[in-house]
Amino acid sequence: MPDWLVYSVLIIYGLGMLFIFAYSIVQLQLLLAYIRTKKDRAIKVEPTELSALPFVLIQLPVFNEQYVVERLIDAAAQLDYPREKLEIQLLDDSTDESFEIGTRVVEKWKAAGIRIKQISRTNREGFKAGALKFGLEQSLPPYVAIFDADFIPSPDFLKRTIPYFTDPEIGMVQSRWGHVNRHHSLLTQVQAFALDADFTVEQGGRNAGAHFINFNGTAGIWRRTCIESAGGWSADTLTEDLDLSYRAQLKGWKFKFLEGLVSPAELPAEMKALRTQQFRWNKGAAECAVKHLREVLFTAKLPISTRLHALFHLLNSSIFIWIVICAILSLPLVVIKEQHPELKILFYAGSSLIVAFIVLAGFYYTAYRHLKSENGKGNFLWLYPAFLSISMGMSLHNARSVLLGLLGKRTPFIRTPKWNITQSGDSFRGKHYTSHGISTIAWFELALGLYFSFSLAYEISISSWGFVPLHLMLIFGFATVCYYTFKHALGYR
Repeated sequence: MPDWLVYSVLIIYGLGMLFIFAYSIVQLQLLLAYIRTKKDRAIKVEPTELSALPFVLIQLPVFNEQYVVERLIDAAAQLDYPREKLEIQLLDDSTDESFEIGTRVVEKWKAAGIRIKQISRTNREGFKAGALKFGLEQSLPPYVAIFDADFIPSPDFLKRTIPYFTDPEIGMVQSRWGHVNRHHSLLTQVQAFALDADFTVEQGGRNAGAHFINFNGTAGIWRRTCIESAGGWSADTLTEDLDLSYRAQLKGWKFKFLEGLVSPAELPAEMKALRTQQFRWNKGAAECAVKHLREVLFTAKLPISTRLHALFHLLNSSIFIWIVICAILSLPLVVIKEQHPELKILFYAGSSLIVAFIVLAGFYYTAYRHLKSENGKGNFLWLYPAFLSISMGMSLHNARSVLLGLLGKRTPFIRTPKWNITQSGDSFRGKHYTSHGISTIAWFELALGLYFSFSLAYEISISSWGFVPLHLMLIFGFATVCYYTFKHALGYR
């Protein structure tokens, strides 16, 4: 291998590992902020007197969700809040039998005295963002709560969030996501494990440090003037929630995250659905980075620490690009290490970056321990490696999403289908919205799995053990993703 290629591989791999290391240090800072403010998170504001409760609009954006739309409407209609101060909008752009189901359930609650209406549009212009904007134009309440189709808001949601708006600077209050099907499969357990950390340590740490957080698209409530002053809902990114969050906070609005208020939801149980969700989240985050990062970094009124955290917040999905690059370069690195013993000092220095994974272990363990009662039969000693491995297995898919976002490639908003799966034995087999096709990228993932298997065999044959743990995780991750991809595409649960 020529010297120029050797050093090119070392430099690119080093840059990737430095990005991952920097990301872990930022996460460590959030972890410390979260731990320091643990007592503060337990403080609750005083409940608002019933006579002083404001008028609230509940928006339920749905599209072809026949298995969960009734559950959603029922939960919204049973919120513990004065009926005369509550309006519910079913923003229904459905084109299948979901629409008739929604109509029936809406009429049922109308007859029961609930102020609720079904709003449909002749086109899906702007997708979810367009539906939310359209609904706002037809209603006047000063506060707006939003729940996606797979969520089941707790009856006390409004009474526990509205009191925070006594602070005139609060523009949005976000609750923590719960998971009704956490133990359905390895896929759902790993998703719950990751989201638990996001909705405790990460959101809590950002909020504690007065850094930018984001409305997570659902299970939150907005002050209407906050939405309007920030320019309203926009569909020019796939993550309209993150986009509006940054525009609002750049205007000076403050957000509040309530870890203690849980809004249960259904996790994607099918690989195609998970891919759809991950594509939208990662591409949308990259689009928001392109749209907002320059303004964030050059807004002098923002503290440097807030700008730094916003940088990694907006670019966190870019970590998948570096994971793919570093993973592919691992085999050339094994060859370089074998053929160039004079460079061993660089490999010793590089191995120190393993501290990144130790930091992340502390980050996720804190969330796991804090929510241990909800984890049930899960075990951190296998959940954390499984999470890392499957994240690596999804890295090619997610890296493609990020690149499309950074390059400005426009793609439509595709909702994540749900099937009302709440028990471990529930199945989506034979139901609508499942996919039986195998995406092209799945074959590349299979090829990478074989590539890492060859890499493992090669390094064992030459007794080079440094990358063995990484290759074992990569093999497990890509094998798991391919297994679920082909299993679900062939029609099995």
